[in-house]
Amino acid sequence: MTAFSISTKDILAGNRRALAKAITLIESHHPDHIDRGQQLLDELLPHTGKSIRIGISGIPGVGKSTFIEAFGLYLIRQGKRVAVLAVDPSSPLAGGSILGDKTRMEHLSREENAFIRPSPTSGSLGGVAHKTRETMLLVEAAGYDVVLVETVGVGQSEYEVAGMVDFFSVLMLPNAGDELQGIKKGILELADALLVNKSDGESVKLAKMTKQHYENAFHLLRQTSFWTPQVLPISALENDNVDTVWGMVLDYVSQSKERGSFDKKRARQNRHWLDKLVNQMLEQILMKNPEAQMLWPQLERDVVDGKITPFFAAKAIIATL
Repeated sequence: MTAFSISTKDILAGNRRALAKAITLIESHHPDHIDRGQQLLDELLPHTGKSIRIGISGIPGVGKSTFIEAFGLYLIRQGKRVAVLAVDPSSPLAGGSILGDKTRMEHLSREENAFIRPSPTSGSLGGVAHKTRETMLLVEAAGYDVVLVETVGVGQSEYEVAGMVDFFSVLMLPNAGDELQGIKKGILELADALLVNKSDGESVKLAKMTKQHYENAFHLLRQTSFWTPQVLPISALENDNVDTVWGMVLDYVSQSKERGSFDKKRARQNRHWLDKLVNQMLEQILMKNPEAQMLWPQLERDVVDGKITPFFAAKAIIATL
Protein backbone atom coordinates (compact mmCIF):
# COMPACT_ATOMS: atom_id res chain seq x y z
CA MET A 1 0.00 0.00 0.00
CA THR A 2 1.44 3.41 -0.94
CA ALA A 3 0.97 6.59 1.04
CA PHE A 4 -1.50 7.79 -1.60
CA SER A 5 -3.85 4.84 -1.01
CA ILE A 6 -4.61 5.83 2.59
CA SER A 7 -8.37 5.91 2.87
CA THR A 8 -10.24 8.49 4.96
CA LYS A 9 -12.89 5.80 5.46
CA ASP A 10 -10.29 3.53 7.12
CA ILE A 11 -9.14 6.31 9.43
CA LEU A 12 -12.70 7.24 10.39
CA ALA A 13 -13.33 3.56 11.12
CA GLY A 14 -10.44 3.63 13.59
CA ASN A 15 -8.10 1.44 11.53
CA ARG A 16 -4.82 1.68 13.46
CA ARG A 17 -2.64 0.74 10.50
CA ALA A 18 -4.22 3.42 8.31
CA LEU A 19 -3.84 5.96 11.13
CA ALA A 20 -0.15 5.13 11.60
CA LYS A 21 0.45 5.46 7.84
CA ALA A 22 -1.39 8.79 7.78
CA ILE A 23 0.79 10.16 10.58
CA THR A 24 3.93 9.00 8.75
CA LEU A 25 2.62 10.78 5.65
CA ILE A 26 2.03 13.99 7.64
CA GLU A 27 5.53 13.83 9.14
CA SER A 28 7.20 13.35 5.73
CA HIS A 29 9.20 16.24 4.24
CA HIS A 30 8.73 15.02 0.66
CA PRO A 31 6.84 17.70 -1.37
CA ASP A 32 4.37 15.17 -2.82
CA HIS A 33 3.70 13.73 0.63
CA ILE A 34 3.18 17.18 2.13
CA ASP A 35 0.48 18.00 -0.43
CA ARG A 36 -1.24 14.60 -0.06
CA GLY A 37 -1.03 14.80 3.74
CA GLN A 38 -2.65 18.22 3.84
CA GLN A 39 -5.36 17.06 1.41
CA LEU A 40 -6.06 14.13 3.72
CA LEU A 41 -6.28 16.48 6.71
CA ASP A 42 -8.68 18.73 4.81
CA GLU A 43 -10.97 15.77 4.12
CA LEU A 44 -10.88 14.69 7.78
CA LEU A 45 -11.25 18.17 9.30
CA PRO A 46 -15.07 17.99 9.73
CA HIS A 47 -14.55 14.91 11.92
CA THR A 48 -12.00 16.50 14.28
CA GLY A 49 -12.22 18.64 17.42
CA LYS A 50 -14.38 16.34 19.52
CA SER A 51 -11.66 15.13 21.91
CA ILE A 52 -10.35 16.63 25.13
CA ARG A 53 -6.73 17.69 24.62
CA ILE A 54 -4.46 17.52 27.67
CA GLY A 55 -0.84 18.67 27.84
CA ILE A 56 1.47 16.96 30.35
CA SER A 57 4.88 18.39 31.17
CA GLY A 58 7.54 18.28 33.86
CA ILE A 59 11.25 17.79 34.35
CA PRO A 60 12.93 14.48 33.44
CA GLY A 61 12.53 11.95 36.25
CA VAL A 62 9.27 13.38 37.56
CA GLY A 63 7.37 10.32 36.34
CA LYS A 64 5.49 11.60 33.28
CA SER A 65 5.39 8.23 31.54
CA THR A 66 4.30 6.42 34.70
CA PHE A 67 1.53 8.96 35.20
CA ILE A 68 0.42 8.86 31.57
CA GLU A 69 0.20 5.08 31.68
CA ALA A 70 -1.80 5.08 34.94
CA PHE A 71 -4.02 7.92 33.70
CA GLY A 72 -4.53 6.31 30.27
CA LEU A 73 -5.49 2.95 31.78
CA TYR A 74 -7.95 4.70 34.12
CA LEU A 75 -9.56 6.54 31.18
CA ILE A 76 -9.89 3.32 29.19
CA ARG A 77 -11.67 1.73 32.15
CA GLN A 78 -14.10 4.67 31.94
CA GLY A 79 -14.86 3.72 28.34
CA LYS A 80 -12.57 6.25 26.66
CA ARG A 81 -10.23 5.78 23.72
CA VAL A 82 -6.88 7.39 24.48
CA ALA A 83 -4.16 8.68 22.15
CA VAL A 84 -0.74 9.56 23.54
CA LEU A 85 1.49 11.84 21.47
CA ALA A 86 4.79 11.45 23.26
CA VAL A 87 7.14 14.05 21.81
CA ASP A 88 10.52 12.33 21.70
CA PRO A 89 13.87 14.14 21.59
CA SER A 90 15.80 13.48 18.39
CA SER A 91 19.42 12.47 18.39
CA PRO A 92 21.49 15.45 17.18
CA LEU A 93 23.76 13.02 15.32
CA ALA A 94 21.55 10.36 13.79
CA GLY A 95 18.26 12.26 13.87
CA GLY A 96 16.36 9.31 15.33
CA SER A 97 14.31 9.14 18.51
CA ILE A 98 16.21 8.59 21.74
CA LEU A 99 13.39 7.32 23.95
CA GLY A 100 11.17 4.31 23.30
CA ASP A 101 7.79 5.43 24.64
CA LYS A 102 6.07 2.12 23.98
CA THR A 103 8.59 0.37 26.22
CA ARG A 104 8.01 3.03 28.87
CA MET A 105 4.25 2.44 28.73
CA GLU A 106 4.20 -1.32 28.37
CA HIS A 107 0.72 -1.99 29.79
CA LEU A 108 -0.97 0.94 28.05
CA SER A 109 0.54 0.05 24.67
CA ARG A 110 -1.14 -3.37 24.81
CA GLU A 111 -4.62 -1.85 25.18
CA GLU A 112 -6.86 -1.98 22.12
CA ASN A 113 -8.30 1.46 22.94
CA ALA A 114 -4.91 3.14 23.30
CA PHE A 115 -2.73 4.56 20.55
CA ILE A 116 0.80 5.68 21.41
CA ARG A 117 2.85 7.62 18.91
CA PRO A 118 6.37 8.84 19.70
CA SER A 119 7.11 11.86 17.51
CA PRO A 120 10.74 12.83 16.92
CA THR A 121 11.19 16.59 17.37
CA SER A 122 13.64 16.84 14.45
CA GLY A 123 15.02 20.06 15.82
CA SER A 124 11.64 21.76 16.23
CA LEU A 125 11.64 24.74 18.59
CA GLY A 126 10.90 23.88 22.18
CA GLY A 127 11.09 20.15 21.66
CA VAL A 128 7.56 19.94 20.27
CA ALA A 129 7.23 17.89 17.11
CA HIS A 130 6.56 20.05 14.08
CA LYS A 131 3.53 17.98 13.13
CA THR A 132 2.03 17.39 16.57
CA ARG A 133 -1.01 19.57 15.81
CA GLU A 134 -1.76 17.70 12.58
CA THR A 135 -1.28 14.35 14.31
CA MET A 136 -3.76 15.47 16.96
CA LEU A 137 -6.38 16.07 14.26
CA LEU A 138 -5.75 12.63 12.75
CA VAL A 139 -6.23 10.75 16.03
CA GLU A 140 -9.39 12.78 16.70
CA ALA A 141 -10.76 11.77 13.31
CA ALA A 142 -9.94 8.16 14.19
CA GLY A 143 -12.27 8.42 17.19
CA TYR A 144 -9.94 8.94 20.16
CA ASP A 145 -11.77 10.78 22.95
CA VAL A 146 -8.76 12.00 24.94
CA VAL A 147 -5.44 13.16 23.46
CA LEU A 148 -2.47 13.35 25.85
CA VAL A 149 0.53 15.38 24.65
CA GLU A 150 3.72 14.76 26.61
CA THR A 151 6.49 17.36 26.35
CA VAL A 152 10.23 17.06 26.76
CA GLY A 153 11.69 18.60 29.91
CA VAL A 154 11.03 22.14 31.05
CA GLY A 155 11.42 25.18 28.83
CA GLN A 156 9.98 26.56 25.60
CA SER A 157 8.05 23.33 25.03
CA GLU A 158 5.59 24.33 27.77
CA TYR A 159 4.49 27.35 25.75
CA GLU A 160 4.27 25.31 22.56
CA VAL A 161 2.08 22.60 24.09
CA ALA A 162 -0.05 24.99 26.16
CA GLY A 163 -0.90 26.65 22.82
CA MET A 164 -2.43 23.47 21.40
CA VAL A 165 -4.32 21.83 24.30
CA ASP A 166 -7.47 22.50 26.32
CA PHE A 167 -5.95 21.69 29.73
CA PHE A 168 -2.27 22.02 30.60
CA SER A 169 -0.80 20.18 33.58
CA VAL A 170 2.72 20.25 35.02
CA LEU A 171 4.06 17.37 37.10
CA MET A 172 6.25 18.26 40.08
CA LEU A 173 8.34 16.38 42.61
CA PRO A 174 7.66 16.68 46.37
CA ASN A 175 10.17 19.48 46.98
CA ALA A 176 9.10 22.48 49.01
CA GLY A 177 11.04 25.14 47.07
CA ASP A 178 10.35 26.08 43.48
CA GLU A 179 14.01 26.95 42.95
CA LEU A 180 14.79 23.23 43.33
CA GLN A 181 13.03 22.49 40.05
CA GLY A 182 13.71 25.67 38.12
CA ILE A 183 10.01 26.48 37.84
CA LYS A 184 9.55 30.02 36.60
CA LYS A 185 6.62 32.35 37.07
CA GLY A 186 5.71 31.89 33.38
CA ILE A 187 5.19 28.16 33.89
CA LEU A 188 2.85 28.83 36.81
CA GLU A 189 0.86 31.20 34.61
CA LEU A 190 0.51 28.50 31.94
CA ALA A 191 -0.51 25.64 34.22
CA ASP A 192 -4.15 24.73 34.79
CA ALA A 193 -2.97 22.18 37.36
CA LEU A 194 0.20 21.24 39.20
CA LEU A 195 0.37 17.53 39.99
CA VAL A 196 2.82 16.70 42.78
CA ASN A 197 3.80 13.18 41.75
CA LYS A 198 5.54 10.51 43.86
CA SER A 199 3.47 11.64 46.86
CA ASP A 200 3.82 8.31 48.63
CA GLY A 201 5.80 6.71 51.45
CA GLU A 202 8.12 9.12 53.23
CA SER A 203 7.36 11.88 50.69
CA VAL A 204 3.71 12.39 51.74
CA LYS A 205 4.53 15.09 54.31
CA LEU A 206 6.87 16.87 51.90
CA ALA A 207 4.19 16.72 49.20
CA LYS A 208 1.73 18.51 51.50
CA MET A 209 4.31 21.25 52.08
CA THR A 210 4.87 21.52 48.33
CA LYS A 211 1.12 21.79 47.75
CA GLN A 212 0.86 24.67 50.22
CA HIS A 213 3.90 26.35 48.67
CA TYR A 214 2.45 26.39 45.15
CA GLU A 215 -1.06 27.28 46.27
CA ASN A 216 0.44 30.36 47.90
CA ALA A 217 2.32 31.11 44.68
CA PHE A 218 -0.90 30.89 42.65
CA HIS A 219 -2.63 33.32 45.02
CA LEU A 220 0.09 35.89 44.32
CA LEU A 221 -0.52 35.70 40.57
CA ARG A 222 -3.22 37.84 39.06
CA GLN A 223 -5.93 35.49 37.83
CA THR A 224 -7.13 36.46 34.38
CA SER A 225 -9.30 33.38 33.95
CA PHE A 226 -12.40 31.83 35.50
CA TRP A 227 -10.23 28.94 36.62
CA THR A 228 -8.01 28.88 39.69
CA PRO A 229 -5.17 26.43 38.99
CA GLN A 230 -5.24 23.50 41.38
CA VAL A 231 -2.37 21.73 43.14
CA LEU A 232 -2.92 18.02 43.68
CA PRO A 233 -0.60 15.46 45.32
CA ILE A 234 -0.72 12.21 43.35
CA SER A 235 1.09 8.89 43.17
CA ALA A 236 1.07 7.45 39.67
CA LEU A 237 2.87 4.36 40.96
CA GLU A 238 0.13 3.64 43.51
CA ASN A 239 -2.73 5.02 41.38
CA ASP A 240 -3.52 7.54 44.11
CA ASN A 241 -5.63 10.54 43.02
CA VAL A 242 -5.31 9.64 39.33
CA ASP A 243 -9.11 9.58 39.09
CA THR A 244 -9.25 13.02 40.75
CA VAL A 245 -7.13 14.44 37.93
CA TRP A 246 -9.78 13.39 35.39
CA GLY A 247 -12.52 14.92 37.55
CA MET A 248 -10.53 18.15 37.60
CA VAL A 249 -10.19 18.15 33.81
CA LEU A 250 -13.93 17.54 33.33
CA ASP A 251 -14.71 20.35 35.78
CA TYR A 252 -12.45 22.72 33.84
CA VAL A 253 -13.96 21.78 30.47
CA SER A 254 -17.50 22.11 31.83
CA GLN A 255 -16.84 25.57 33.29
CA SER A 256 -15.03 26.81 30.18
CA LYS A 257 -17.86 25.66 27.90
CA GLU A 258 -20.49 27.29 30.14
CA ARG A 259 -18.62 30.59 29.84
CA GLY A 260 -18.00 30.24 26.10
CA SER A 261 -14.23 30.31 26.59
CA PHE A 262 -13.60 26.75 25.37
CA ASP A 263 -14.29 27.48 21.70
CA LYS A 264 -12.66 30.92 21.94
CA LYS A 265 -9.46 29.33 23.23
CA ARG A 266 -9.36 26.82 20.36
CA ALA A 267 -10.05 29.61 17.85
CA ARG A 268 -7.18 31.62 19.35
CA GLN A 269 -4.90 28.59 19.06
CA ASN A 270 -5.86 28.11 15.41
CA ARG A 271 -5.05 31.75 14.63
CA HIS A 272 -1.65 31.35 16.29
CA TRP A 273 -1.08 28.16 14.28
CA LEU A 274 -1.92 30.01 11.04
CA ASP A 275 0.52 32.83 11.85
CA LYS A 276 3.26 30.33 12.64
CA LEU A 277 2.71 28.38 9.42
CA VAL A 278 2.81 31.57 7.32
CA ASN A 279 6.13 32.53 8.91
CA GLN A 280 7.55 29.04 8.38
CA MET A 281 6.48 28.97 4.73
CA LEU A 282 7.96 32.41 4.07
CA GLU A 283 11.23 31.30 5.65
CA GLN A 284 11.30 28.18 3.44
CA ILE A 285 10.71 30.29 0.32
CA LEU A 286 13.49 32.66 1.38
CA MET A 287 15.96 29.82 2.05
CA LYS A 288 15.38 28.51 -1.48
CA ASN A 289 15.79 31.91 -3.17
CA PRO A 290 19.15 31.97 -5.08
CA GLU A 291 19.53 35.76 -4.86
CA ALA A 292 18.94 35.74 -1.11
CA GLN A 293 21.44 32.92 -0.66
CA MET A 294 24.11 34.86 -2.57
CA LEU A 295 23.46 38.06 -0.63
CA TRP A 296 23.09 36.55 2.84
CA PRO A 297 26.77 35.67 3.66
CA GLN A 298 28.08 39.14 2.72
CA LEU A 299 25.35 40.92 4.68
CA GLU A 300 26.04 38.65 7.63
CA ARG A 301 29.72 39.65 7.55
CA ASP A 302 28.76 43.32 7.31
CA VAL A 303 26.51 42.98 10.36
CA VAL A 304 29.29 41.23 12.33
CA ASP A 305 31.77 43.95 11.32
CA GLY A 306 29.32 46.70 12.30
CA LYS A 307 29.04 48.08 8.75
CA ILE A 308 25.25 47.70 8.60
CA THR A 309 22.49 47.25 11.14
CA PRO A 310 20.73 43.85 11.38
CA PHE A 311 17.48 45.63 10.45
CA PHE A 312 18.75 46.90 7.10
CA ALA A 313 20.50 43.58 6.37
CA ALA A 314 17.25 41.70 6.99
CA LYS A 315 15.36 44.22 4.86
CA ALA A 316 17.79 43.69 1.97
CA ILE A 317 17.41 39.89 2.19
CA ILE A 318 13.61 40.11 2.30
CA ALA A 319 13.68 42.49 -0.69
CA THR A 320 15.02 39.65 -2.85
CA LEU A 321 11.54 38.11 -2.70
